[in-house]
Amino acid sequence: MRTYDLSPLFRSSVGFDRMTRVLESALKVDDSALSYPPYNIEKLSDDSYRITMAVAGFGAEDLEITSQENLLVITGKTKNDAENGQYLYRGIAGRAFERRFQLADHIKVTGANLANGLLNVELVREIPEAMKPRTIKIASAAPSQVLEHKQSDQQQAA
Repeated sequence: MRTYDLSPLFRSSVGFDRMTRVLESALKVDDSALSYPPYNIEKLSDDSYRITMAVAGFGAEDLEITSQENLLVITGKTKNDAENGQYLYRGIAGRAFERRFQLADHIKVTGANLANGLLNVELVREIPEAMKPRTIKIASAAPSQVLEHKQSDQQQAA
């Protein structure tokens, strides 16, 4: 695997520390960690998303969802099935996992549900009112004030 030095990109930028960490973590990911459990990320509308994760063999008590600032962590741990009998073949992977998703600014987790072996995590972008674009009204001077101002400037010049 190649190693990339991203420091020249960030020499003249301020406040992009999080972006540096995201890029570095993306370059250090183990390919085997990306395959289990499988998941989809759907864009439902401009401001809402859904992560659907296949977690067959896991119950709601076996899963934990943690939302931190700009990070969503989904962890699965199964209980020991040794008391349930012997398996001749075990094709349903029940191994523990931890899946991390980097979230953009202002993305909030609004809910999660587990049905038919699929975990659905609902996300929405909530932009604070102070950060939304606003229109600034342009005020113009009355025409009589502009003429009076020009006349007084011409008299002072003469």
